[in-house]
Amino acid sequence: MPHEQYQTVKEVAERLKVSEATVRHWIRDQALRAVDVGKGWRIADIDLAAFLNRHETMPRPDSGTREAGQ
Repeated sequence: MPHEQYQTVKEVAERLKVSEATVRHWIRDQALRAVDVGKGWRIADIDLAAFLNRHETMPRPDSGTREAGQ
């Protein structure tokens, strides 16, 4: 865990173009895993990726395949 990269609630909100309150709501509802480090919540990159994967509408095509037109 010490080698993971962490982001603040503000950074995640800006990255996903949502409000900080929305990110805190996800954390409170245990939809997004976060760590309370005293000065605020921190979200590991791996936990944000898992959250986004759970909310995708369909799996991403394998990285080895190319979409038409590329």
